[in-house]
Order: sequence, then structure tokens, then C-alpha cells
Amino acid sequence: MKAVFGDSDTEDESDSVNFSPAEGGSEDKEDLTRAVFGDSDSEDESNSVNFSPAEGDSEDKKVLEEVKGISGLWLCRNFLSPKQQDELLTAIEYEGWFKESSQNQAMRFGDLPEWALKLCGLVQHAICCYDVMCPICNRSTACPHEDQKNSPFPPELLWREPLFDQMIANSYQPGEGICAHVDLLQFEDGIAIVSLESSCIMHFTHQSAITKGAQCTQQPCDTIQNLLENKTDHNTDLASKIPVLLIPGDLILMSKEARYNWLHEINRKAGYQIWNGEEIPQSRRISITLRRLCQTK
Repeated sequence: MKAVFGDSDTEDESDSVNFSPAEGGSEDKEDLTRAVFGDSDSEDESNSVNFSPAEGDSEDKKVLEEVKGISGLWLCRNFLSPKQQDELLTAIEYEGWFKESSQNQAMRFGDLPEWALKLCGLVQHAICCYDVMCPICNRSTACPHEDQKNSPFPPELLWREPLFDQMIANSYQPGEGICAHVDLLQFEDGIAIVSLESSCIMHFTHQSAITKGAQCTQQPCDTIQNLLENKTDHNTDLASKIPVLLIPGDLILMSKEARYNWLHEINRKAGYQIWNGEEIPQSRRISITLRRLCQTK
């Protein structure tokens, strides 16, 4: 991997990205922030990019909400501010992964780039500190059902070390997407995806709707896609799926049922990217997927 991506220890710190959470919040949240990100006072701001919300970015919109109908699927709107998105895209561009049109994917195992490690910290910070939408009263604050709220990741996932040790960066041009699949079982439970640049609809289908008793994680992607296309016509096909709108800066989290028993896909062909009756304009889309490899015993 070092031959492909280089040794991160040799990178010039002047080109690194400094991810840090927004200012404000309770003292407990500030303590957690320091534990995850370190003391920002020790950093040379002149030689790093300050990955923090721009002035005017709203922090009160950062609410984690479980997607209805899919246990273990959580969505965080505005996870990254516009300024944070720009700086993350700059860091990705600096890697040089997508300079050629034929290059659309980059993987890192173990030795993640510094900006990816800080992104892992932001995900952990979000799960710990952001408000969770109550499924009963549909409120995130002043909720009388605090004891009934779920958490996106259970403690054994949230506090494992490291939280993630594998990253995939994908670049999708208009019309390009991902076929229906369940992530390989070589990865542990708990997956995070950050969506950038272009809005899109990610569709989820329960594997029981495709093959009874078969494990979709063991099926080739094109085999699953053929099963989907041959099973129903276009309209019935869409009706059997649960759509989730992803806008730039959104974070999606998958664990338990959502991670193992639901297939996810992004079909950017004509007729599939429709939200509220309108076709979503397409441009290049970048996604960052964070996972953890199963540990060998």
C-alpha cells in the first residue's frame, strides 16, 4: 500500500488538514472533544487547515435520526459544514487519487491518512455528542423519552480501538453509482459513509425480498443486480425499496440489521434519482467509507 499511496510519515505537515470540532457545547462535550482531537492550542494554525465550521454555519442542525423501517440505519444531516467539505475535498485532491478519469477508487488499510483519522474522530464525536431524534415524539431536545432512545453504535463498537482501520474513497461521475450489495463479512459491524459534492438517493432493500435464506454478502454484485432487475418491473422495483436522500456533507451509519440484512445501492440511471417528484441534478460525487477489518484470533 505504501508503494501506491506513499508513507504518511513523510508527508509535509504544512499540507495536512487539521480536523477539529466546533466550539461551544457543555463542558463534558469539550472534555470528550479534547480526548478525541487533542489540544488545538498546541497546533501551528499558520501551517495547517483549520477543519472547523465557518462563521455562520449552523451547529444546532446536527441531529442523528434513525431511518424509519430500517433498524440500525442512522442519518446525520449537515455532519460537515460547507467549509469542512471544501477542506476535506482539498485533502482528497492532494492525495492525487483521482487525477486520471480511469481512477475512481482508492483504498487504505491500517495506515490511514491523517485527515481520515481525524474524520474517524469526528464520527465518534458525532455519535457521542450530537442530539438523537426521538422516534416517539420526533424531538431531539427536551424529550421525555430519553431512556428509550437508541444509539447509532452500541458501546462495544463505539469505543473499540481503533474505531475504523480501513477506508475507501470513491469518485462517481454522473450516471455512475453502486449496485445493490451488503458489505463483505471480512469487515466488522459498524460502517460510516460521508457523502460529498453531489446529492443522491441511496436505496435500501431487505435481502429477503431477493433470495430467501441466501446470504447476499456471498453473492457477486452483478448476480444480485440481475435478481433485482428480473424480479420486478421498474415501478414495483422502486416501491419495494426504502429511499434515503443524501446531500453533500451528510453522514450515514450502518450497524446490526442495517449492516447485515439490508442491501444498499445508488442507481443514478434516469428515473431512479427522483425526490419529491423531481429528478436530482447530477455532478461528480465523492464518498468516504470507513470500516474495520475483522480481527484474527
